Amino acid sequence: MKNTLLDSLYLILASSIWGGMYVVVKVVVSVIPPLELVWMRYLVAIVALLILGFITGQKWRIEKRYFLIIIAIGIIGNAISIVAQETGTMLSTAQMGAIITSSTPAFMVVFARLILKERLTLKKGISVFLATIGVLLIVGIGDVNMSSTIGGIALFIAALTWALMSVLIKRLPSNYSQIVVTTYSILVALIVLTPFVLPRLHEMNISQLTHPTIWGGLLYLGIVSTACGFLLWNRGLQMLNASSGGIFFFFQPVVGTLLGWLILGETIGVTFWIGSILILTGVLFVIIEKK
Repeated sequence: MKNTLLDSLYLILASSIWGGMYVVVKVVVSVIPPLELVWMRYLVAIVALLILGFITGQKWRIEKRYFLIIIAIGIIGNAISIVAQETGTMLSTAQMGAIITSSTPAFMVVFARLILKERLTLKKGISVFLATIGVLLIVGIGDVNMSSTIGGIALFIAALTWALMSVLIKRLPSNYSQIVVTTYSILVALIVLTPFVLPRLHEMNISQLTHPTIWGGLLYLGIVSTACGFLLWNRGLQMLNASSGGIFFFFQPVVGTLLGWLILGETIGVTFWIGSILILTGVLFVIIEKK
C-alpha cells in the first residue's frame, strides 16, 4: 500500500506540473513556434538530466534488446506526441485541449490490454468513467470552438501517442533508472527533430528570446515540465499497471483550471468542485484496487 501511494504521488505531481504548463506554452509559443519550442525545451532538459545523472552516478548501459523500445518511446511520446500537443495548444482552445487530452487514460486501458495483456476490471472501467465525467464538468462542452479542426486533430494524435508511449514504458525492466531511460528517450527525440528545426532557426526573432518571460518559460518547460515531469511520470508508471496509472492524467485539467482561477482570475463554478470530486473518486478506486 505504501508503494502504491508513493507511485500515485509521482503521477499526481507529474500531471499537476503539466496542468500548470498550459499558460506557459501559450505565452512562449507566441514567440517560438511549436516544433522549435519542443526542440529547445529538450536541449534544456537533456542538459539538466545529464548533470543529474552524473551527480547521482547513474549506469548508462542499456541492453541491446531494449534499444527499439527506447527509440519508440522517444519518437512516439517525446517527439510526435509533444509536438502535436503544443501545435494543438496553439491552434485550439483550453476547453478543447482538456477534453481531447482527457481521452489519454482510455487509450492507455486499450493499449495495456493489447500490448501488456493487462486484465480489464470493473473498478478500472468505473474509475475512467467517473474521471472522464469529472473532466467534462470542469471544462464544459458548450463553449468549445469546434472550428479549430486542425488543433483538435493534433490534440487527438497527442493523446493517442502519449497513451502508447506510457504503455511501452512498462516493457522496460523495472530496475532501469528512470533518469537514464528519460535521458535516452529525449535524446532520440532531439535527434529526430533536429533536421526539421535547424533550417528554420534563422526565421526566429532572436531579440524576443532575451525577454525574461520567454527564456524563463523555456527554462520552466525544459527543467520542470520536461525533465522533472517525465521522470515523475515514468517512475510512477514503473510500479503501477499502465491502465491504472492513466487515471492520474486527469489531474492535469484540474490543476490547469485551478491555477487559472488563482493566478489569472478566471471564474470557476460549482461544476469544477463536483468534477474534481469525481476525479478523486476515480483515483481512489485505483488505489483501493491496488491494495
